[in-house]
Amino acid sequence: MTVDADPSTPPPQPGLEAQLRRSLDRVLESLQLRLALLGTEWEAEKLRLFSGLAGLLLCLVLGAVGLGLLSLALVWLMPAPWQWLVALALALAYGAGAFLAWRWALAKLAAPSGLFEQSLAELQRDRALLRGGPDV
Repeated sequence: MTVDADPSTPPPQPGLEAQLRRSLDRVLESLQLRLALLGTEWEAEKLRLFSGLAGLLLCLVLGAVGLGLLSLALVWLMPAPWQWLVALALALAYGAGAFLAWRWALAKLAAPSGLFEQSLAELQRDRALLRGGPDV
């Protein structure tokens, strides 16, 4: 009886100690892979947040400059008796817009981010495999 074995891998050692070492090696390898996945997901989430914040800051600055110049032009173009009324209307409109933007931001921050979804799914699959259940 001839068995084709890879010469680079040591032959399996009989005994409880060898089996425990192989099991521990598999557990540690799985843990290492899961931690690597968590790190990758964390980096992706950080990059997404920082790029979003940079874009938001740019939009905020450009929008503020544009609204300021537009408001100034509208107030200057109105006749003198109407200038204060136009300035008041613009201030109320900007205040309402700021309030709505604040509510929208709070709703976005309250929503779940889905951070580590892949890792949690992989850990759930590992637990199912360890229990001897079907692959989830």
